[in-house]
Amino acid sequence: MSFSRSQVNFLLDALLLVLFCAIMATAVIVRFVFPPSPDATRWLLWGHNYNDWCTFQFALIAALAFGILIHVMLHWSWVCGIAVVQFTRNKKAKLDEGTQTIVGVGFLIVLLNLIGFAVAAATICIRQGV
Repeated sequence: MSFSRSQVNFLLDALLLVLFCAIMATAVIVRFVFPPSPDATRWLLWGHNYNDWCTFQFALIAALAFGILIHVMLHWSWVCGIAVVQFTRNKKAKLDEGTQTIVGVGFLIVLLNLIGFAVAAATICIRQGV
């Protein structure tokens, strides 16, 4: 079975919509259905406790992030084309595929480092409350 590029984009967009809706539903459940976190330890919803729901929510967020990454990768040539037009004076400029790949990998490295620094800062700064 072979899919056209449009079919792949449509299926990926549909999957991203489903993941987004599942994240929103899970967030509402974690935030408004369960009691506040310290009191939620003994409560169960459909056989799962608060921590299970938080883990499920994180898994959904990770899946959505992966889907968004794939989505951007499928449209990377378009993203680079728009960026070149917006940030250069030459409206007919184009980046070759090799340069696009290097820019994409560099951008991903910068983003992952920023996330890593934020997590490291949170790890260093966390304190136990009174």
